[in-house]
Amino acid sequence: MRLTIGDFTFIAELHVEEAPETCEAILAALPIEGRVIQARWSGEAVWFPMDEFGIEAPQENATIHPSRGNLLYYPGGISEKEMLIPYGSSIFGSKVGHLRGNHFATIVEGADGLREMGEKTLWEGAQRIVIGEA
Repeated sequence: MRLTIGDFTFIAELHVEEAPETCEAILAALPIEGRVIQARWSGEAVWFPMDEFGIEAPQENATIHPSRGNLLYYPGGISEKEMLIPYGSSIFGSKVGHLRGNHFATIVEGADGLREMGEKTLWEGAQRIVIGEA
């Protein structure tokens, strides 16, 4: 899967065995476009609201402690549907507390640009995101 965020391009490997329904649902919704902003509650990460895309998935391969480059999809519940893209230290959460997001993919190419992308989003504001097939 290819993610373009502002001027940065990342390639992510899907975790089809660990999060099969999440991967299938996200792939079916491609291409996905919108804007990422700095995460408010999750540390060094950008997040992307995803309610409008109608992606339905159960909780699978869920974590609150993603590593840099681990893509999490939160399928909704106590907070809105969203994707979290950590560029540094992160604990996934919202104003109602910790969230368990589905770790469905990991960035395998371009990860060296994650910190710069995150800092650009933090200091310059929302960045355009386009998610498509690699």
